[in-house]
Amino acid sequence: METFFRYNWQVREEWYRWCEDVPGEELLRVRTGGIGGILHTLFHIVDVEWSWIQVLQGKQDFQESFDGYNSLEKVRKLDADFRQDVKTFVQAWDSSMETRPFYDPKPDGTVYIDAWGEVMRHTIAHQIHHIGQLSIWSREIGKQPVSPNLIGRGLIKPLVAK
Repeated sequence: METFFRYNWQVREEWYRWCEDVPGEELLRVRTGGIGGILHTLFHIVDVEWSWIQVLQGKQDFQESFDGYNSLEKVRKLDADFRQDVKTFVQAWDSSMETRPFYDPKPDGTVYIDAWGEVMRHTIAHQIHHIGQLSIWSREIGKQPVSPNLIGRGLIKPLVAK
């Protein structure tokens, strides 16, 4: 589990660096598909990751709008502010948490019951989904996207025989 969170964090940091030489109006431009534009999508990824971790722990969810975070610096700061909480939770993950029930009440009164492990994997997949959208948008503005390749990132060290 931790490997995929670290992968997502590495890729997200690379997208932040990618954004540094993109004009602000391009980062804010509303695009087809997704939840808005490039910067809004990065904000959304950070928000959703932290929010799921919070609700799994029975804590208050994040309810801020993108309007207060509409610059690369603000999104990066929000990510940095949230990252340690997420990291602490992910590093404390153990197999006993996999099937722990998460009760997800809906407005119509229905309550879905999901396993914590499923929620965590959804959180991982959520960023990967949106990174695909960022890759398409990057090509639309004529810029090479960040590589989504997991191999070669040094996330898992191979056991080498001596």
